[in-house]
Amino acid sequence: MAWIAPQVERGHAEPLVGDERAVLDGWLDWHRATLLHKCAGLTGEQLARRAVPTSNLSLLGLLRHVAEVERMWFRRNVGGEILPAVYPAGVDFDDADASGAETDYATLVAEMAAARTAVAGVGLDTEFAMASWGRQVSLRWIYVHLIEEYARHNGHADLLRQIVDGTTGV
Repeated sequence: MAWIAPQVERGHAEPLVGDERAVLDGWLDWHRATLLHKCAGLTGEQLARRAVPTSNLSLLGLLRHVAEVERMWFRRNVGGEILPAVYPAGVDFDDADASGAETDYATLVAEMAAARTAVAGVGLDTEFAMASWGRQVSLRWIYVHLIEEYARHNGHADLLRQIVDGTTGV
């Protein structure tokens, strides 16, 4: 039997009131759940489908891409972990293959959990050196950047899902 992406419970971005950290965590978790929600019920073949002929984007490619984003920003930069890339440079979209969909999905879920652990107890004003930029960034900036990254890719996921099977909506 072919693997099918699991259903994901997703409510509203919570809390609606609270301190800054709780609100940032809530929005990031909501966007994480939104991407997984957009993949729910699809087979590996459907997730890997490049639904727009002129693009290498697929839902599976998006899952692979944000797994690397989570690892890079939260585990490497904030947590200081020395880790290899989740996928070789530049192949998160190009090598998204249906046969690896279940593993790629599980990898993203694991990276999300590891990212939560990496930031636990770290203050939003804590700064991290971005050697490639020659600048410092705060954990607050990283949160906002990740929320923006997910929001942009969730827009892609909306369109891809509609093309794959006609499903629309939030």
